[in-house]
Amino acid sequence: MDYDGTICRTDVLERIVVDDAVRSGWEWLDAAYMDGRIGSRENLVGFLPFLPIDPLPLYTTADGQPHDPAFPAFVARAREVGATLEVVSDGFGFYVGHNLARIGLADLPISTSEMTWTEAGPGLSFPAGNPACLVCGTCKRERVLAHQARGLHVAFVGDGVSDRYAAAYADTVLAKDRLVDLCEAEGIPYLRWETFGDISRSAMISSSTTAR
Repeated sequence: MDYDGTICRTDVLERIVVDDAVRSGWEWLDAAYMDGRIGSRENLVGFLPFLPIDPLPLYTTADGQPHDPAFPAFVARAREVGATLEVVSDGFGFYVGHNLARIGLADLPISTSEMTWTEAGPGLSFPAGNPACLVCGTCKRERVLAHQARGLHVAFVGDGVSDRYAAAYADTVLAKDRLVDLCEAEGIPYLRWETFGDISRSAMISSSTTAR
């Protein structure tokens, strides 16, 4: 499952850049990423000089973003049917576990980047990246392939541009917003969703589609 715009109702990365940037000039990075001229890794690293040295404003912004209220019940339902869950985020990383802990889901496995702060400001590393490909910060496709290698049917839930490579390889794709357009353009079959309540109430969560 993606985090920004999926588990969280807003794009936390975008809110941080818009609300907390200490100077202007970052907008071209956003445009270049959205139209495919640069990958997410270059996009993320490019944002760093625009962020404050103090991490507190970033945490404050992240703390203020709303989660899908149906998500905890979805997690409980998925676990009931034996599904393996993982959150995969191609954002700054620091806020994902922090925010999930606030809604009682600190135990969810997470693959994302790692942000650290020094006196010089924030830095990023990419432990969940693909060493053979530097396009994405977190390689969501590799996480799909890793679960498939264990013999699992992989359902991927997402909403945006960073989810396109995972969607191309997942066995079942649940898409909304920009990911719907990308799936249709690439001919990728998908199921449309709006909230995790839609998924919990439907046959999308069943032993035939998500469990071993």
